Amino acid sequence: MADPHDKKADPPVQRLLPFFPVVFVLLWSTGFIGARYAMPYAEPFTFLSLRYALALAILGTLVVAMRAPWPGRWPAMHAMIAGSLIHGVYLGGVFFAVRHGLNAGIAALIVGLQPILTTILAASFLGERVKPRHIMGLGLGLVGVALVILPKLDGDGAYGVLTLGPVFLSAIAISVGSVWQKRFVGGVDLRTGTALQYLGALVPTLILAMTVETMDVTWSGELVFALAWLTIVLSIGAVFLLLFLIREGAVSSVASLMYLVPGVTAVTAWLLFGETLTAIQLAGLVLAGVGVAAATRGGRARAISKSV
Repeated sequence: MADPHDKKADPPVQRLLPFFPVVFVLLWSTGFIGARYAMPYAEPFTFLSLRYALALAILGTLVVAMRAPWPGRWPAMHAMIAGSLIHGVYLGGVFFAVRHGLNAGIAALIVGLQPILTTILAASFLGERVKPRHIMGLGLGLVGVALVILPKLDGDGAYGVLTLGPVFLSAIAISVGSVWQKRFVGGVDLRTGTALQYLGALVPTLILAMTVETMDVTWSGELVFALAWLTIVLSIGAVFLLLFLIREGAVSSVASLMYLVPGVTAVTAWLLFGETLTAIQLAGLVLAGVGVAAATRGGRARAISKSV
């Protein structure tokens, strides 16, 4: 693993770096499929608490076994804050809203605002340069996401503060969390930093599970599979990759990769569950890909020297 204090990864890792975004999108997209398997058997905050606790146990063991360096008090606190935003508030808000009746397409479309929010925040607080092609790419990506999601909108579900509010909060939380991670946590070892993130996410999620849910769990093969997959592959594998990409590149470029997630998820759902893809959705997939290419073309944007 590369030294977390270096600005660039080791040469062998650098050669593989162009493939990492593709791997990340493929892994991240499976999160929605895993949630579909798990939600019938556990409430949202209860399931997320199990997921974060398991991830924390695995990473804590890894940190001790590998004698990973432990950060100081303030970097550790910043890692926990980033984790509570990126994992706790983001996933908690989406799961809560969908559980309480919000159409999943509406939720995905609102969260699709995240790359634009992240770009604005990165420009304001990290000094990353936002070029016209970034704005154009982000705009095309948002339109592509809308085209992928719109065919699934059926007008059902509750559309009130109880459901819309948490999803808007989710989009804001992951945007702020990504910038917070880049600004304050970049120098922390990825192993200890990620463990601290899940500790930061577990505390508020567990409190909510204990106060607003029954915490009843119906154990089944589907739930165990979803918990194992979402913990090991998503919470550890994909998140390690995301934090690595944030450290190695511009936050706004990493955020633009999220535009591919709805399209890849739609393809996965078609393969696993037989959900069809309409012509409009296919057009959206292409448009989102063009948007991502436009937003990420030409390498990494420069960040101000004080960012890590």
